[in-house]
Amino acid sequence: MDSSSTEKAAAGPRLARSLGVGTGTLLVAGVIIGSGVFKKIVPLAQTGLSEEWILAAWVVAGLITMGGAFNLAALAALTEESGGVYEYLRLSFGNFASFLFGWTDFTIIGSASVAALGFIVAQTVASLLPLPNPLQAWAHVSLGEVVYPFADSGVKLLALGTICLLTGVNYRGVVAGGWFSNLFTSAKILGLLLLIGMGLLAVAPAPAAPPASAAPVAASQPVFWSAFFSALLSIFWAYDGWVDLTFVTGEMKDPARNVPRAIIAGVGIAIGLYVLVNYAYLRVLLLAQLAAVGPNEIGAAVVAGAALGRWGQVGVTVLIIVSVLGTLNAVLLSHSRIYFRMAQERFFFARAAVVHPRYRTPAVALLCTLGWSALLVVTGTFEQLTNLVIFATFLFHGLTAAAVLKLKRQGRLPGPVRGYPVLQVALLLFALALLLHTLLTQPKESLLGLGLMATSLPFYAYFKHQARPARGLADAIS
Repeated sequence: MDSSSTEKAAAGPRLARSLGVGTGTLLVAGVIIGSGVFKKIVPLAQTGLSEEWILAAWVVAGLITMGGAFNLAALAALTEESGGVYEYLRLSFGNFASFLFGWTDFTIIGSASVAALGFIVAQTVASLLPLPNPLQAWAHVSLGEVVYPFADSGVKLLALGTICLLTGVNYRGVVAGGWFSNLFTSAKILGLLLLIGMGLLAVAPAPAAPPASAAPVAASQPVFWSAFFSALLSIFWAYDGWVDLTFVTGEMKDPARNVPRAIIAGVGIAIGLYVLVNYAYLRVLLLAQLAAVGPNEIGAAVVAGAALGRWGQVGVTVLIIVSVLGTLNAVLLSHSRIYFRMAQERFFFARAAVVHPRYRTPAVALLCTLGWSALLVVTGTFEQLTNLVIFATFLFHGLTAAAVLKLKRQGRLPGPVRGYPVLQVALLLFALALLLHTLLTQPKESLLGLGLMATSLPFYAYFKHQARPARGLADAIS
């Protein structure tokens, strides 16, 4: 750690190192296992792949994710400060690369995920208990006929209330946030195990006339690899979030040892559960039946309804609410630490570096996350931004792979690095291929994402200018 970082961190109260490897493992598994595992079987069934290739896609995406976990495990030895990828990029490539990541996380990756998860919780609750719309009289009011802030007011208010509640939990202490994460994650792992048992043991009623389906796409057909790659892109959303533990490095006990162990264990849990639960889905319903599930239905709930009836469907819906709450809690807990670390380095709003004197949490950084996420909920723009999360995330996965290659070559990474250099080159090439594929297939969304990233330029110039006098004074004193 450099001297300036040490001096800044020493001023005022510091974050409490309260999280052990068990909580870290459940935090990783908890942030990964969200809504994707319950929903992705439907779009996967619609790709035209066979059952075997769908399961293979889950395994391949899991192995790529595990490769990324090994990559971050090597970088975790660089620092014991919070910030994770932000800190690794700062130490590898300098302030601009790290600021680009942090600003992109604030505008797209973290805050849009919080908004979307809050909305998913509210929408799922509304599927069980219809919600009133107290602001329906103003639903027609718009901003440029694009944003309708008062539309779906019942769902939006519940989403905002959920985000505020969990922000309050994390505001009052990392132990409370970690406890909630453990509770939610344990509940959803238990629920997934029950879902797996249902699929393996229950016998679904055979349909009177199974719907006709086209033959699965064979591996020898030219369109196969396009379908398989599309399946991987869909699955990566379900695996997203495994890097989040690195953002709370400053609150982990013995982080150099426990952060890598927790990341690898958490990713391993998610891979095993994902493959098994999708195998269970495919045992209960035919691919053609899964492909025919409507856009407003949840694949896992349809499977549970076929095997166990109405109560099975309700049970899975409740499980989804618990699962998404756990992921939302983990995202709030972890991503606010990026903005906290940015502010410590004077590359974010200065107040975000404040540690609550009593709770020893990054209180203002949490409120910044709450504020931007709430705006995205009200405007509904998170729906466009969440399509960009994987695009933005893999850009920085590629940069972390390049960071390992650079630092290992310079002798700045102690000890052996798993798979070096083959693993890092493979991750870098895959990230480039995914970015190119997204640019070609979703040009408008990709340009929107690049535009939001470009807003980092004026803010970087502003924060760099603001930091210069303070740093110059510190240098003069020293």
